[in-house]
Amino acid sequence: MKKAFMSLKFHDGAEDKKKIDDLTLALEAAGIKNVVMARDVEKYGEAKLPEGAKLMPDYAFPAMKKCDMLIVEFSEKGVGLGIGAGYAYCLGLPIYVIAKTGSDISLTMSNLATEVIFYDDPSDLTKEFRRILKDD
Repeated sequence: MKKAFMSLKFHDGAEDKKKIDDLTLALEAAGIKNVVMARDVEKYGEAKLPEGAKLMPDYAFPAMKKCDMLIVEFSEKGVGLGIGAGYAYCLGLPIYVIAKTGSDISLTMSNLATEVIFYDDPSDLTKEFRRILKDD
């Protein structure tokens, strides 16, 4: 099974937790296990990070180094998403940008992306990532 670091703009709440769960299920069905900081490190806002710890340099960047790809959910833009994509690009990781159909993908993000994939429902991504893994 391939391993992906998945980044997204996260707001505390049940809606974003459901988004992560739905995307995770779609990726797992394609053969991809994902790492998500909001879920795995921050425990959806419940975790207390050690004093002085910084999420991106202390947790996200080391986790990205252990992954086969970056998947950026870019339906909503965020500075951290761009920073993570730039870091993954420097590591040589393929970057797959996923976004709800009709989302605006910045020129910077599309230039870093190996591929941009639009979807209406998270389950649409299963077929796309099966194709990607098959071509890999």
